[in-house]
Amino acid sequence: MTIGHREKQKWINRIATYINPEREPSDTELRRIIAAEVAIRTQGSAMTVSEKTALISSLFDAMRGLDILQPLIESSDITEIMVNNPSQIYIERRGKIEKTDLSFDSPAHLSHVISRYFGRANKLVHERSPIADMRLADGSRVHAILPPAAPDGPVLSIRRFTGILPTMDALIDNGTLREREASFLKDAVQSRKNIFISGGTASGKTTFLNALAAFIPEEERIVTIEDAAELELSGRHNLVRLEARASAVDGGGAITLSDLIRSSLRLRPDRIIVGEVRGNEAYDMIQAMQTGHPGSMSTGHGNGIPDMLNRLSLLLMTASGLPWEACRHMVASSIDIMMHLIRMPDGRRRAAEISAVTGFERGHFQIESLYRLHPSLKASRAIRSPQTRHPNRVNTASAKEHV
Repeated sequence: MTIGHREKQKWINRIATYINPEREPSDTELRRIIAAEVAIRTQGSAMTVSEKTALISSLFDAMRGLDILQPLIESSDITEIMVNNPSQIYIERRGKIEKTDLSFDSPAHLSHVISRYFGRANKLVHERSPIADMRLADGSRVHAILPPAAPDGPVLSIRRFTGILPTMDALIDNGTLREREASFLKDAVQSRKNIFISGGTASGKTTFLNALAAFIPEEERIVTIEDAAELELSGRHNLVRLEARASAVDGGGAITLSDLIRSSLRLRPDRIIVGEVRGNEAYDMIQAMQTGHPGSMSTGHGNGIPDMLNRLSLLLMTASGLPWEACRHMVASSIDIMMHLIRMPDGRRRAAEISAVTGFERGHFQIESLYRLHPSLKASRAIRSPQTRHPNRVNTASAKEHV
């Protein structure tokens, strides 16, 4: 049974009179209260049992979940929910974007759902503070933007965490890369090479980083640092997970990635894994890679390996005030292996290139391409690399064994 926002709110107001304001009911208790109210109000009506059940679920979703979006949240094959405005709701299912037939009654309805949902997590989002982030209990990330920052109406994005992170074997099976590339990367991880993954939005960087981290020897101590904790290094016993925190409404209490990276150095990590760098934390990450933490890993948004190296250099220069060339030298001396991921039109993720960073000379990064996706985008091919000038940095002989 479908009812509008106003009618639904009348039901909710009546149900609220049965709830003790000093103690929030459990989900089971709330469903019982809703079911009792529906039974009383629909007694003698022509509503079927299935319609009453649907009404109970709709009211529960409105009070405890994300209203009309809740069934999407609970669907195992949906990985992203994108609300452009009250009448445009899209989802990503199996890598493909599709428009739903769902819609909110009005901008006010959508704003109400967003504000209430964030409020249950003690986060405020309103006209004076219209942008907010939160992480759900299952690891999914929610980002909301309200007017006036969103002039066409509230915007909501939910990147779902399904709890299923593919292993490297699964990535091989679905064509992200081949077994010989994976074998080379396994050698690189276990040889404690610093690895950086670049790619666009939704190209699979975090998924691939998680699969790479599985190659780290069990006895090593790992510290993961993320804006929102997404990495799931299951089975690890010597693991510390750190998560950044946005500032409170009064502007205080922020914990940045830079803060966490500097703090992690006092935790005696064997490896530091930074989920994604896009600001001043790039400088702290590069410093960590250079000061006794080989085998560290991270990701970033980039259009390719040269572009990502230059972006990292720019982030370093912004954070440190060091000269441009000095920052590029720092990046080149810190990162051993770069790889770039792409998202293809059919939604599949592919490893487009894997390269060794061997130095910085005459104003250019020295990059040896080890593997590259064929221009046809149908198959990858191995590139036989020239002998590196820095044999202590990357063992290209090992790489050639996989050609």
